[in-house]
Amino acid sequence: MADQVDDLPSHDVELDTTGLYCPEPIMMMHSRVRDMQAGQVLKVIASDPATTRDIPKFCSFLGHELLNQREQDGGYLYFVRLG
Repeated sequence: MADQVDDLPSHDVELDTTGLYCPEPIMMMHSRVRDMQAGQVLKVIASDPATTRDIPKFCSFLGHELLNQREQDGGYLYFVRLG
């Protein structure tokens, strides 16, 4: 099976929330994006299945663009462009 890493968006900042559960991943994202600028891309690595619901809502409410969302290696990857 081919590795799908090549088609992932590039990112400026990476946030690993592996092992954390709701609401911690979203709280950490909120804190991290405060130090970023519009147009930058945040890569989020998560293990909590609730992030599949929470991160898209976070993006929608705060005007960010969810560029990519996928399950990979037993976890979840998200690429968010700040609005």
